[in-house]
Amino acid sequence: MTAGPGVPFIDLRATDRLLGGELQAAWQEVTGASAFIGGPHVEAFETDFAAYCGTGHCVGVGNGTDALELALACLGIGPGDEVIVPANTFVATASAVVSVGASPVFVDVDPSTMLVTADAVRAALTGATAAVIVVHLYGQVPDMDAIAGVAATAGIAVVEDAAQAHGAAWEGRRAGSFGHAATFSFYPAKNLGAFGDGGAVVTGDGGLAAAIRSRANHGRSRSRHHHRIAGRNSRLDGLQAAVLRVKLRHLDEWNAARRRAHELYASLLSGSPVRLVSTDPRATPVHHLEVVEVDDRRRVVDELTERDIGWGLHYPVPCHRQPAFARHAGGPLAVAEMAADRILSLPMFPTITAEQIEQVCDAVLAGTGAPHGVPAAAAAPGGAA
Repeated sequence: MTAGPGVPFIDLRATDRLLGGELQAAWQEVTGASAFIGGPHVEAFETDFAAYCGTGHCVGVGNGTDALELALACLGIGPGDEVIVPANTFVATASAVVSVGASPVFVDVDPSTMLVTADAVRAALTGATAAVIVVHLYGQVPDMDAIAGVAATAGIAVVEDAAQAHGAAWEGRRAGSFGHAATFSFYPAKNLGAFGDGGAVVTGDGGLAAAIRSRANHGRSRSRHHHRIAGRNSRLDGLQAAVLRVKLRHLDEWNAARRRAHELYASLLSGSPVRLVSTDPRATPVHHLEVVEVDDRRRVVDELTERDIGWGLHYPVPCHRQPAFARHAGGPLAVAEMAADRILSLPMFPTITAEQIEQVCDAVLAGTGAPHGVPAAAAAPGGAA
């Protein structure tokens, strides 16, 4: 088929245009009241997001990495402790462990879903294990029933890194509601993204939420002049909270559009050498990323680039092979290492059209050397025609 004008990897402007009036009203409310730090918009978003995740408490913080560090620190994890971390994740997951003085213990992932498994967690347990960070990578939740069972038996904490999984679920239960705490990033490109950095910790434990809120606000407790601990400054600001509250009302609709887009990708790439990362039928994914595996990634990437189609790599170097974590590397992890050379992220956003997906698939198939010329789809999968 004839190449079109190109396809962006992500199109933030398209979704923001859909919410123009709502976002403008939220902006005016915050600026009109000068409610920039804390205040009603932050409180309202925290209430809304806790309810959305199915938890009792939400604490807005500065970003997703802060959320991880604060959760670990307030769970009492520190020097001498080990924290199990999947090797296939963004480095922030491991960096948070190191930042609190603990040691990451990297484990391999399932070859179909690229997610951590209960068996991997069980095999990595030692007398020093204090927690496991379960990463809901690419927008899919792994088998949290099995993982939580292993953790409960071992007496260790479960922290969900849900930075890519806003609205995802396992057996109908949303990401964020399984662990002792769950952390989210609201980086603009996320399924629920702010107009800058932002993050949150959700938990069912009121005491833990209070500890996180205090540590994130300079260690304050009874009043602004009373500092129980030496804390830090990590707060979600009012403008970001107002934006997020508007977008949260549309999140389920946008996630549904992402699922339709994924289904079209799967249909158009079926029978080709391209393998899509599998989705467990018990999971409700939100497809933050559309990740595939290809044999010759360089050829496919060159084809995409030639046609002005955006692409990404999530992630080409597993955490245990990063120089920053060399002393925690351990032995080889075959699945993560093999996948790192083969994985490729294709364009994915709620308003992506059928025509755009066809362009992407045509380029990918051309790059693999497979027969191509994608048939026209009947309808757009997202919000745009």
